[in-house]
Amino acid sequence: MALRGRTILGVAGLSATLLAGALPAHAVPKHLAPVPAATVAVMAARGMAPSAPVLLRAYKQESEIEVWKRAADGRFVHLKTFPICRWSGQLGPKTRTGDRQAPEGFYAVAARQLNPNSAYFLSFDVGYPNVYDRAHGGTGSALMVHGTCSSAGCFAMTDRQVGEIYALVRDALAGGQAAFQFQAFPFRMTARAMARHRTDRHIAFWRQLKEGSDRFEATGREPLVGVEGGRYVFAPYPDPAVEALAAARRNEEEARIRALVEGGVEAVRTTYADGGQHPSFTALLRRASAFNAAAVTGTTAPVTNATAYAPEGAPAASPFSAFIVPAGLGDVSRPEALAMAGREVVVIPARRRPPAPIHPIQVAAAFVPLPVIETEPSPFSRLRLAEEPSRLTLAASPEPARPRFLTAKFAALP
Repeated sequence: MALRGRTILGVAGLSATLLAGALPAHAVPKHLAPVPAATVAVMAARGMAPSAPVLLRAYKQESEIEVWKRAADGRFVHLKTFPICRWSGQLGPKTRTGDRQAPEGFYAVAARQLNPNSAYFLSFDVGYPNVYDRAHGGTGSALMVHGTCSSAGCFAMTDRQVGEIYALVRDALAGGQAAFQFQAFPFRMTARAMARHRTDRHIAFWRQLKEGSDRFEATGREPLVGVEGGRYVFAPYPDPAVEALAAARRNEEEARIRALVEGGVEAVRTTYADGGQHPSFTALLRRASAFNAAAVTGTTAPVTNATAYAPEGAPAASPFSAFIVPAGLGDVSRPEALAMAGREVVVIPARRRPPAPIHPIQVAAAFVPLPVIETEPSPFSRLRLAEEPSRLTLAASPEPARPRFLTAKFAALP
């Protein structure tokens, strides 16, 4: 089956190349459409062969999918970021059929998981449930990256976006990559994000995801993922120098998280009515809604069966055609839920970190000798010290119980 899949993809890749030169763009079958020329140019500039392996990373909170491609030096390099048009559920892993959760974890996508005949333009199955999911009793199937802006557990893109992503992964698989890794995260796995979500019920799971994320970001190499005892585990990289980079990054990130927590960063829980979408799509849909509302008052024509998507090179048929065309998004799933997307509930308020106690020795070390202050005799003072030039010096208090106080000594100049 795997050999057959690679053979079919090899023919598909060749067909895409031939068709691209022999047929006009509108006549090329959608699953054989070539990678856009602008993206090919970016690959060339970054030292990536069109058939080189790919790796995808999805982030729910940011509503983005990144495409990474392996360069000539063996490292994966970021190629392009696609905004997600719709994902559903909450932050956290998918656990059962019907929970509307988009999955989180590390998945493998082989040729057999690509669907050129999808009801949602084009699609590929991300591979849920994987070994980790099954170890935790996860149920469900057909969790996809697909076209049409409607999700019930999938990562839904525009048709044009999924067409380009499909072409990129198709060419990589046709070039010999057995399966590409699909990494799905709740948010970008920064130290700050982890510190702020430290009280979330999924934090132990997210720590596992962060380890894999850190290993990839430190090395540019695909993490070697396994599952043991119901946990994600990551095998060391064969090259000790590469493994050292991964270990160093891990230690640095753990230290950053500790410092943020000790420094009093707030703890939050992020809630959704039912998933979210990238802000760019939200803004475009609001504009389309505003035009329809204006049409009701007679100030403009209504926009019917329209979407907030415009293909590259689309002619400007109207003042609104830059973002509203008859096809692209399809029916947006549960648009009313988008108003309740990404609300942060503060669980532990931020607090100021109390200043560290200052030891007397530290105080003494922090001060430099002061210049001599010479005073003129004063007719208004009864102090003998004021009748002649004097010296003022400061020193740390030797009393441990009062480390913040300084002692001042006045002495007449000789």
